[in-house]
Amino acid sequence: MSARRVAHLIETDVLGGAERMLVHLAGALPTQGWTSVAFLPRGHDGWLTRALEAVGVSVEHYHLPRPFSPAFARELARTLQRHQITVAHSHEFTMAFYGAWAARQAGIPHVFTMHGGRYYANRLRRRLALRAAAMLSDAVIAVSDVVGERLARDIWLARSRVTTIPNGVPAEPSARATLREELRLPTGAILIVAVGTLFPVKGHRYLLEAVARLTAHHPGLHVAIAGRGDREPLAACAAALSVAERVHLLGPRADVSNVLASADVFALPSLSEGLPLALLEAMFASRPIVASAVGEVPTALEQGRGGARRRARPLTRRPRRRASARRARRPTGGRDIRARADGLQLHRPLQCRVLACGSGPRPARYDDFVTEQSMGCRAAGLPADSSRSLSQGLRLRASPGSRLRASPRRAT
Repeated sequence: MSARRVAHLIETDVLGGAERMLVHLAGALPTQGWTSVAFLPRGHDGWLTRALEAVGVSVEHYHLPRPFSPAFARELARTLQRHQITVAHSHEFTMAFYGAWAARQAGIPHVFTMHGGRYYANRLRRRLALRAAAMLSDAVIAVSDVVGERLARDIWLARSRVTTIPNGVPAEPSARATLREELRLPTGAILIVAVGTLFPVKGHRYLLEAVARLTAHHPGLHVAIAGRGDREPLAACAAALSVAERVHLLGPRADVSNVLASADVFALPSLSEGLPLALLEAMFASRPIVASAVGEVPTALEQGRGGARRRARPLTRRPRRRASARRARRPTGGRDIRARADGLQLHRPLQCRVLACGSGPRPARYDDFVTEQSMGCRAAGLPADSSRSLSQGLRLRASPGSRLRASPRRAT
C-alpha cells in the first residue's frame, strides 16, 4: 500500500483550542498509517511549530503577502505536490479558502474543519469565499452540530453537506497541582479557573464582574485566567472592580492539566463556542463547572443533567437570546463528570463520537473519513449584566470564607 500523507493547513502558529486539537490529531495519525505535514504561517510565536515537532510532525512555513493572492495559491499547490500529499485538511477560514484553491490546482482531495470561529460572517465577501471553498472541497467538517448549522446558514449550504465530528481529548494521568503555590494563595483560598484566549468573545469580563459580586461573602475568592492575548483590558477591568489582587492573568499555558488540577471551580463565560477542549478537560479533571449555554456546551453537560442548573433571568427587554450558567457537580445516576467526558474521549487514536441530531451518538473514524475522501476523489449574546447569572452559578452554599467542594455523588 502506498504511503498516505495528509497536509494540515492552519492560519495561526500560537497556543489555542484549534491548534491543540491539531496537535492531538496529527500526533495520533501515524498509528493509523498516515504521515502528517503541517503548513503554518511565519512570524507568529511558534508554539504550534514546537508542539508539532515534539510529536514528530514535519512543518513547512508559508508567508501570505496579502488577503487575496493567486500567487500564494499556486505556490501552495506546488508545495503540496512536492510533498506528495494524499489529502489536504485545512482549519478555519483563511486556509479553508486557500487550501481548497491549492488542492484543486494540485489535483488532490480537500477537506476543511471549522472550529467555531465566525469572524468570516461579518463580511459578505468572506462568506462568499468560504462558500466557494466548500464547493471546491470534498467535505466540510464542524466540531459541533451548532457550528455546523450556523456554518450552513452563513454560507447558504445544505446542512447535509456539513459533517459533524466533535472534538475529543486524550486521556491523560492527573497532573500534580502546583498553581496555588505558584500564585502563593493563602490556605483556604477558593480558586476559580478559566481557560481561553483573552478576546472579548470569551466573556472573561463577565466572570470578573461575577467575582466582584461574591467577594463580600467569600473573601478568599480568587480567579486565574489562562490564555493568550492582551492582558491590559482585563487588568483594567479588575482594577475598576476593586478585585485586582484576586485576579491572576496567567498568559498562555501549555500545562492546562496542572491549571485545572489546582481549581475549585472551572468557569466558561464565553459568548460563542463550538465544543471547547478546555470544557472537556475540566470534565476529565472532575472539576465543578459553571458555563454559559452556547455552542455544544449544553450537549456536553447533558442539558444541565450533569449537575446543578442555573438559568439567567432576563435583565433587558431587548429580544436577545437568554444565556444560562450551569454548575456541574456530580451527575445523577451514579455517573460522574469524568464518565460523561469519556463519551467524547478519543478512546483509540482519533476515535470520536458524532452527535447526530435526532439519531443519537454514532461512531466516526477520522482515518476512515479522510480515506474515503482521498479515494473518492451571530455570536450568541449574553444579557448586558451577565455577571449576575454567573454569580448565581458560582454562589457557594457555605458560610463566608469556607472552601468550596464538589457536591458528593448522589445515590443511584
